[in-house]
Amino acid sequence: MIATQGKINQLLTESGCEHNQHSQKKNNKSCRQQAQPGAAQGGCAFDGAMIALVPITDAAHLVHGPIACSGNSWGSRGSLSSGSSLYKMGFTTDLTENDIIFGGEKRLYKAILEIADKYNPKAVFVYATCVTALIGDDIDAICKIAAKKTGLPVIPVNSAGFVGSKNLGNRIGGEALLDHVVGTAEPAYTTSYDINLIGEYNIAGEIWNILPLFDKLGIRVLAKITGDARYQEVACAHRAKLNIMICSKALINMGRKMEEKYNIPYIEGSFYGVEDVNQCLRNTAEKLGNINLQWRTEKLIAEETAALDVALAPYRDRLKGKRVVVYTGGVKSWSIVSAAKDLGMEVTATSTKKSTEEDKARIQQLLGGNGITLEKGNPEEILRIIKETNADMLIAGGRNQYTALKARIPFLDINQERHHRYAGYVGMIEMARELDEALHSPVWEQIRKSAPWKVKEK
Repeated sequence: MIATQGKINQLLTESGCEHNQHSQKKNNKSCRQQAQPGAAQGGCAFDGAMIALVPITDAAHLVHGPIACSGNSWGSRGSLSSGSSLYKMGFTTDLTENDIIFGGEKRLYKAILEIADKYNPKAVFVYATCVTALIGDDIDAICKIAAKKTGLPVIPVNSAGFVGSKNLGNRIGGEALLDHVVGTAEPAYTTSYDINLIGEYNIAGEIWNILPLFDKLGIRVLAKITGDARYQEVACAHRAKLNIMICSKALINMGRKMEEKYNIPYIEGSFYGVEDVNQCLRNTAEKLGNINLQWRTEKLIAEETAALDVALAPYRDRLKGKRVVVYTGGVKSWSIVSAAKDLGMEVTATSTKKSTEEDKARIQQLLGGNGITLEKGNPEEILRIIKETNADMLIAGGRNQYTALKARIPFLDINQERHHRYAGYVGMIEMARELDEALHSPVWEQIRKSAPWKVKEK
């Protein structure tokens, strides 16, 4: 994908995105938001593109830019692989001042050849950065030459950080897959029940909680885009019969364009919370259009939920009525609320950042009339909400754990840095266990006590 202004505008006004559908001005603020200099980590288009593509485990991911750019946030994300670990290696052209002055194209070409020779990847993804975009390095041309020389797919990803936000970067990564990968290979065979999971990154290995459910139903996951993915399966993704958008916003352009080009319908779903897992399985079976499959799905749901009710009973007794504040983004804003309510907990407030209009409506419905929604929050605001709602716990990303500690309440990490699987029926048991352990740890009784020098002598 050559990052022309027209192409960027097309991604910013993606018709499949709920923000654009509901905005009269067609102005998707979450994608148009520019990363601020000095505070761009985790928020620029480059980071978003890497988030979307790096989980392709048997490919090499080469960052064309100064070495600091290769220190993106993916290193702290918990995406796991059942096979190759090549995706975890950090490749960079490590541009110097001389390269910036005279151009870095020769250095890029040499780096691709070296990676191909030493590591024999299935493909090489080359990421442009702010510096290489500004000096005008033509990574598209270099990738073509290197692909011809090595015999490997070499995919340019024009993801200069300054073009926009992380959300836009996700879509740029999706465009790279659509332009250079999807449809370039054929699967050994196809079935009437082939599906793709799009926007699932196998955080903490969560996809391994989901795949057995589809296996029991006779549904084959043809491609995972991109958690624990192999390059070949993504190349064959165009033969699926249905796309399931897990993170509805991140790669919505892939869902819409694959429907237009390959006639593959897409649905949105979540695997957090009992009701959401049930509904996603039902919607999948219904969309695939087989009565026997729908019957098998209802039978599986009945079996799984019955077993889950037994496993969750002791946790529900201990968690019932506990008040929590949820501060996360995207689809998790409502799906984690749903999961907490399944456990009998009361969610007093949640964030709506990176949520679609449909997500926000669902959040408000789940919270009820007294629930508080936060579009943006800082530690001071979160602490105020915790105090105002008398919350017992904060569920958020890792960067907010210190906010919870300041409030002297338990904390559960729900974002990409975590090491526990919360998806699917098995994930609900794990989430309940983690919530219970955090809430009932004896340490809270200790830290809530007044300091010895503040206790008046009797």
